[in-house]
Amino acid sequence: MSESTANTFLKESAQKAFDTKHRDIINYNIDKYSIAFEKGKSKFADLDNSKTKANLIKWKVMENLDRYLLQFEANFTARGGKVIWANDADEAREEIYKIIERKRTRSIVKSKSMATEEIELNHFLESKNIEAIETDLGEYIIQLLDQKPYHFVTPAMHLSLEDIAKLFHEKFDTPLDASAEHLTLKARELLRDKYLAAEVGITGANFLVAETGSIAITENEGNARLTSTFPKTHIAVVGIEKIIPTLQDLEVFWPLLSTHGTGQNLTVYNTLLTGPKQSYESDGPEEMYVILLDNGRSNLLAQKEQRQGLYCIRCGACLNVCPIYQNIGGHTYETTYQGPIGSLISPHLNGMKEFKHLSYASTLCGKCTEVCPVGIDIQRMLLVNRKDSVEQGLSTKTEQKVWSWFTYGIQRRKLIDFFGGKFKNFFLRKFFKKTWGDQRELPKLAEKSFSRQWKEQQKNKDS
Repeated sequence: MSESTANTFLKESAQKAFDTKHRDIINYNIDKYSIAFEKGKSKFADLDNSKTKANLIKWKVMENLDRYLLQFEANFTARGGKVIWANDADEAREEIYKIIERKRTRSIVKSKSMATEEIELNHFLESKNIEAIETDLGEYIIQLLDQKPYHFVTPAMHLSLEDIAKLFHEKFDTPLDASAEHLTLKARELLRDKYLAAEVGITGANFLVAETGSIAITENEGNARLTSTFPKTHIAVVGIEKIIPTLQDLEVFWPLLSTHGTGQNLTVYNTLLTGPKQSYESDGPEEMYVILLDNGRSNLLAQKEQRQGLYCIRCGACLNVCPIYQNIGGHTYETTYQGPIGSLISPHLNGMKEFKHLSYASTLCGKCTEVCPVGIDIQRMLLVNRKDSVEQGLSTKTEQKVWSWFTYGIQRRKLIDFFGGKFKNFFLRKFFKKTWGDQRELPKLAEKSFSRQWKEQQKNKDS
């Protein structure tokens, strides 16, 4: 399984890296983000201080996760909400299906949620003959194409305006030269009735506030507000790592998320939901559920060093600066969470054996760590992942033998000097041409090693 996953990754990465249309679209969109991000982060009086504070809050949460989750549950249920604990994707899907069945509805609306992507909820509901409509414009486009999100924040980043116009023309007979505004209005027209008809709305949450038992949702389109308030039943699927201690902590996390996610000072809609509609309130769902999703997060929490991967607030900034992601795109990772942070957490969420290769999909340039708003040391954690995979015996026999020979040789200077440059260059061409030099020129090693040249130079001086 792991061999097949890794080989597929290498094959698809090679294809994407040389797809010039794909490269142009991604570079265009990331360049727009970079300009907005530089402008947005200049609004912080002390960005480093904010990042340090966010890191310390998240560290405190992970060291006391059980206590904060129970505090959230107590406060949320006190307001009439219901909490469901899901150990894995199967449990989460079944619990959601039970709620939908009790409501006897065959149509639901969804807002953007990486957690529901993680448990592949849409395909599950489709198998149960339940229509699940994505209401975020990017997610809606991806759903029409039957694809997975390409990016945390901008799921349709890999598509041009022409691609989307062609899709809408085929599906809804809009003009082929339709503008972005025209396409957005068409999506709004199609989705508006869905909100009114749906009995159940499903969202994610950016944060869980333990102090008040609230979920906090950040968005730019307003679809999450419609999804959580129009239907009579609201279900929020949230990873257990999304907890923060107090309401006041949002003054740190909301600006960090918006600036690093889209370059905004603050996103357009920031919503706090604390249980279902109360008797004195005019709107909101009659029932509200929060599904606390583990699905491998406890495995990551058990890792003393890599658990900092759970600090992630899904801003997507590390994807935007990563040279690997910029070249191979999001779909090649074959995981819900792509890029540097995905390469860090996916082996723990989905299995080290199947996804250890992602920890090697990095230049270790450090840009991901530099840009992370919560100070995750991503590049070092990728190295720790590599170390763990070796210690767990997950390297192939060939790889183990090669490194064994290399270790033996590199520790013996006389052995290295014995084989001249001609032999070493022949060895490189013979064994590394396909793996290293397929798309680039292999380096040419000197005929004599540095130590041999040094000795000869000293000998000539003495003589």
